[in-house]
Amino acid sequence: MLTTRLTELLGCRYPIVQTAMGWVADPRLVAGSCNAGGFGFLAGATIPPEEMERDILQVKALTDRPFGVNFHMYQPNAADIIDMVIRHGVRAVSYSRSPGPEMIRKLKDAGVICMPTVGLPKHAVKAVELGADAVTVQGGEGGGHTGAVPTTLLIPQVVDAVGAQVPVVAAGGFKDGRGLVAALAWGADGVAMGTRFLLTRESPVPDATKQRYLDCKNPADIVVSRAMDGMPQRMIMNELLTELERASKLRKLFIAMRNGLAFRKYTGASVVGLLKSAVAMSRSDDMTAAQAIMSANAPMIIQKAMVDGQPARGVLPSGQVAGVIDTLLTCEELIQSIVDEAESRLQALAARAAVNP
Repeated sequence: MLTTRLTELLGCRYPIVQTAMGWVADPRLVAGSCNAGGFGFLAGATIPPEEMERDILQVKALTDRPFGVNFHMYQPNAADIIDMVIRHGVRAVSYSRSPGPEMIRKLKDAGVICMPTVGLPKHAVKAVELGADAVTVQGGEGGGHTGAVPTTLLIPQVVDAVGAQVPVVAAGGFKDGRGLVAALAWGADGVAMGTRFLLTRESPVPDATKQRYLDCKNPADIVVSRAMDGMPQRMIMNELLTELERASKLRKLFIAMRNGLAFRKYTGASVVGLLKSAVAMSRSDDMTAAQAIMSANAPMIIQKAMVDGQPARGVLPSGQVAGVIDTLLTCEELIQSIVDEAESRLQALAARAAVNP
């Protein structure tokens, strides 16, 4: 009942994708998602090259199911990530800013599925023109960088624009079987979830940080802010975000450079490489250099919460769905509950249609 073009393309049992959240989508979470019948993406934008290969091998040791890797075209080791993906037979890659045509061609020639995340119909059309095999579409309810169009309006638009060519995956506001059925009704081929998988038992996020998410009882309290890098991001309001909201431009630049240098040491990138990435991002995304530096080093700010367990000192990217999640399930429990509810809802709809033809 839940077989779609997406399950056939990715080789997973159910049309449920676990997104590649930085510091969160580690081998254990990815393997747990895949073993439960979904499709998991390993976070590659926050991992040094040697650790990336280690993590790919660890996923392969924990599951025999296909999985994917996420990367950022501006990260210093992007070419290394692509080589690793091809060398180890990874099924798919995801990315938000499209790699150059030569990178996409190299991936596709090796049989790797390219699955970018987009936020507008025109971006979906462009992604398909560049060679995307599927597109993940995030509505405004989604966490991290997000747009202003609600998922309910955006998904049908993108389905109309590219759905005849490639599978469309709906993201932003999903947590259960009702959401999956809604996405299928809009014409999508599956759903992608980040925040819901962050709040699972396999998630490596420290308990103190998970509790901050569970303590959110109102979706309206998970706000969109431009304080991080000048672009809209949906996050839980906390002490650091409050500081950034009030900070001057000079103070924000200081925070950016401090964290940028820390991220440089972590990834092995040079200062010149960091600045080149910032310049490239500013040229392609109409950002100032300071905003680009903030964007490039955001992983180090997020790390404080997601790795160090200090939710007051790091930002907390979150979809609005965190406001209605109050339990920590295993990946198996989560995916099975979604499947059971979706199948029950579909059967109920079919029965209703039979009664009222």
